Amino acid sequence: MIRYDLIVIGGGPAGLAAAVSAKKQGIEKVLILERDQELGGILNQCIHNGFGLHTFQEELTGPEYAQRFIDQAKEYEVPYKLNTMVLDITQENREKVVTAMNRDEGLLFLRTKAVILAMGCRERPRGALNIPGYRPAGIYTAGTAQRLVNMEGYMPGREVVILGSGDIGLIMARRMTLEGAKVKVVAELMPYSGGLQRNIVQCLEDFQIPLKLSHTVVDIQGKERVAGVTLAQVDENRKPIPGTEEFYSCDTLLLSCGLIPENELSGNMGVALSRITSGPVVNESLETNIPGVFACGNVLHVHDLVDYVSEEAAKAGSHAVEYIRRWEEQDEQKKDAPGISVETQGGIRYSVPQLIRPEHMEEKLTVRFRVGAVYRDVYISVYVGEKRIIHKKKRKLAPGEMEQVILKKSDLTAAGELDKIVMKIEEAEEWKQEN
Repeated sequence: MIRYDLIVIGGGPAGLAAAVSAKKQGIEKVLILERDQELGGILNQCIHNGFGLHTFQEELTGPEYAQRFIDQAKEYEVPYKLNTMVLDITQENREKVVTAMNRDEGLLFLRTKAVILAMGCRERPRGALNIPGYRPAGIYTAGTAQRLVNMEGYMPGREVVILGSGDIGLIMARRMTLEGAKVKVVAELMPYSGGLQRNIVQCLEDFQIPLKLSHTVVDIQGKERVAGVTLAQVDENRKPIPGTEEFYSCDTLLLSCGLIPENELSGNMGVALSRITSGPVVNESLETNIPGVFACGNVLHVHDLVDYVSEEAAKAGSHAVEYIRRWEEQDEQKKDAPGISVETQGGIRYSVPQLIRPEHMEEKLTVRFRVGAVYRDVYISVYVGEKRIIHKKKRKLAPGEMEQVILKKSDLTAAGELDKIVMKIEEAEEWKQEN
């Protein structure tokens, strides 16, 4: 039974940033466990640029961004195990026991004071989409197609329809076009795109690829190989409207229908999960309901920028260090009250963190959130009790763009005892008059 101070599960951008952060602050016995054959996670197949503008103030490709953190991990001598699958995490007294397996060492039992969950996310499988028709060859998730093209050198097809306008789907529309394929159309079930506005412009509009909102695939033609798909417009209840069907001949259908945080391991160990994000419910320290278990990156909620993943993960590493040092001081760490709940209303779908303990806050806390529809000319407001502490103008809010507000510790502690913090979208009356 090997003992560690901190075990980080996942060697992608979140896991690397968290481990490096902890090692920089003097925690020696840190270990990264990664199930893939190399560090870097999904970034290894994201060869387009646009990464690192916030973190490194320069534009990098995914592999270049990942390499910066891999180099830091090597500089600080952070040990890692590749091709290692974590099977289970249990609690024994104050320690956590991580059960893992790899080809060289067999079954491993690792004791640790703290754990950081950084397993990332996975694509929504096509079977969950309930598209009628056969399941012929030529149907791929956008991420699978991205790996085939960028890492394996294999072109999935030449005539392409993409269902879903998430960022990976938008980026693959451009990538397939640059490789010589004809992307016929991108169809999106919702009345708005799920991707960043810059990707809509750079990946679709610049290449004159049509985006059909409020459309979905209602039939797939072909038995051995995809021969075409039928799109139809949907109503406000997302039901196909008869008479709006359009046929597109194609040999490939790419599915970009959302990402799901990878939390089977978290749920099995008893971590409380949000029904909206499918990720852990965390407090201001990114700590779950299990003391000493932290979460960051896309396992927590799906981010739009990897720079935010790295920033969040570095904070998770710092909070894990604080926990470990209290642990070493033989602090019994009586379970604190869960904290004040952050309640989202009026179009805000969720926030992270969902719980805040003002006494444990730094002077400023970044709260990130997403909205559930497109809003124009509104305010983001935050209420502490009856007092409104934030009233921030926004020209446009969209589900594809992650937003944030900065809470000040002084605003929360000055309010005395609280049962909740409320975040909501409010209409801007003066803007209506201007418009």
